[in-house]
Amino acid sequence: MIWQSATEFWAMGGYAPYVWGSMGVSFALLALEVWLTRQGRNQALDAVCEAWQSEPAQSVEKSAVQSGDRP
Repeated sequence: MIWQSATEFWAMGGYAPYVWGSMGVSFALLALEVWLTRQGRNQALDAVCEAWQSEPAQSVEKSAVQSGDRP
């Protein structure tokens, strides 16, 4: 389509509510996906850090024993 003015572009030939509504929903869902992914990553990192800080000496000893080294 070729638009003669910016107003015609924003009106989208009468389909503006469908076009811009779908663009808004798509943007909102993409933003939600990014936010949920960051939340999940932060929770996973917190869980790993908490587990690592609660028993760091045992983890080092276990990995040394598994590799065949003596502590």
